[in-house]
Amino acid sequence: MQIVSHIIQTLPVFDIKDTMEESIHFFMNSTYSHVAILEDQKFLGLLAENDIVSVEEDHKIEDFRHNLELFFAKKETSWLDVLEIFARNEANLVPVLDDEAHVLGYYDLTDIVGVFIDTPFFKEPGGILVVAKGIKDYSFSEIAQIVESNNTKLIGAFITDSRNEVIEITLKIGIDNFNDVVQTFRRYNYNILFGNKDDQFLEDLKERSDYLDKFLNV
Repeated sequence: MQIVSHIIQTLPVFDIKDTMEESIHFFMNSTYSHVAILEDQKFLGLLAENDIVSVEEDHKIEDFRHNLELFFAKKETSWLDVLEIFARNEANLVPVLDDEAHVLGYYDLTDIVGVFIDTPFFKEPGGILVVAKGIKDYSFSEIAQIVESNNTKLIGAFITDSRNEVIEITLKIGIDNFNDVVQTFRRYNYNILFGNKDDQFLEDLKERSDYLDKFLNV
């Protein structure tokens, strides 16, 4: 999926030799987290709004050289990688560079999230299933096989968390045979963290629990 059409070319960049006046005004009049700084017309780094709180306008950007953050995207960077850049740097604005480190413009987080929301993962009807397994034990080919062996369509899947040697995968699948898919994942030792369709396994547990309660109260 191409996102270069979403490059914004109307937002400013500033030079390392400039005073802070214009960059302060930029942050005051926008909700952006960062702005690009140039040196000799080439990208040097990003000035963060959080780093200039209570700064006087006559200060030089040069005074904050060592605070500049270094992250960016290229024109060929995929939209998923761009989303990761946003997330890793807690930013809502990412500069886009050419091969000579010239700033071509910016990606705005809202625009790129909008691209994500327009994908079939969100637009196609289906159910969401979140599964977890040991990081050394899972495979996407196995996940696809589990879904498709139950005559269900795998619409999309991506890793949403990884910690303590456990990987979390969010799936969107067709609604046909949803519970059969859930049970197959359990047989393959996947932990079911979330499913937005009725889970027969949980229903069975509830019925057995209700029966046990009635038995004990006789």
